[in-house]
Amino acid sequence: MSESRWIPLESNPDVFNSWAATAGLSSKAHFEDIYGLDPELLGMVPEGVKAVTLLFPCSGTIATKRKEEDERIAAQGQHSIDPTIFWMKQTIVNACGTMGLLHALINSNVTFAPESPLARFIDECKDKTPLERAKILEETSLFERIHTSAATSGQTTVPGDLDTYFHFTCFVRAPDVTARGTETQARGWRVIELDGARNGPIDRGECTSLLQDVAKIVKEHYIKESKSVNFSMMALCSGQD
Repeated sequence: MSESRWIPLESNPDVFNSWAATAGLSSKAHFEDIYGLDPELLGMVPEGVKAVTLLFPCSGTIATKRKEEDERIAAQGQHSIDPTIFWMKQTIVNACGTMGLLHALINSNVTFAPESPLARFIDECKDKTPLERAKILEETSLFERIHTSAATSGQTTVPGDLDTYFHFTCFVRAPDVTARGTETQARGWRVIELDGARNGPIDRGECTSLLQDVAKIVKEHYIKESKSVNFSMMALCSGQD
C-alpha cells in the first residue's frame, strides 16, 4: 500500500485563512504574515497573537539538532507540559501545513462552527492517543479535500515533484502546570512547540509575550543553525472583538 502524500501548503495567510474558514473557524481570528524578527517588524503584527507558525528548511544541521533534542528529551525528560495541550503525530507526507493549522487553532481558544469539520474532528479525537488522532485524519477525506483546495489556491504553482524538505512547526502558549497558584499570570505560561514530526510537544521556556518569545526561539534554534534564508512565519491573531 502506497503512503499517503498531500500537496505541500504554501506559507501564505490567504491560504491558511481559506483553510481555516472552510474547516469551520467562526471567530475573527486570522493569520497574518510576520515580515521579520526585528522589533520594528514584530511591532507591525497586531496584538493578541494566539499562535505562530514557522516554515523552515528541515535539513542539515537543523534536522540533526531536532533528532538529538528528541533523543535527549526521551532520555532526560523536560519541563512538565499542560496535559490539555492538543498534539497529534504526523503520518501523512506533506501534511505538515494542516498539522500546523490544527495545532494552532485547536490550542488557541478560538471558536468553531457547530458540526464543522474542525468541531467534529476535535470531538472524535477526545481521549485518543496522538497516533489514533493521526489515523482519524488519514481516514477523514474531507480534510484532504480542504488541504488540497487550499494548496492549489496559493500564489505558487503546484510542483510536479511533491518531495520537499520544507516543514511547518507551530508555537502556542500553555499554562505552567508547575507554577499554578504560586506565580503571577505573566510568569505562569510556557511556550510550547507543536510539530507532528517530533516525538511530542516541546517546552521552549517561559512565555511573557508569545510573539517576542517565539522570535527569540526561532533565531536560536532555527535561523542560527542554517545557511538558508528560506524561512517564513505567520501569526494567528485574535482580530477585533
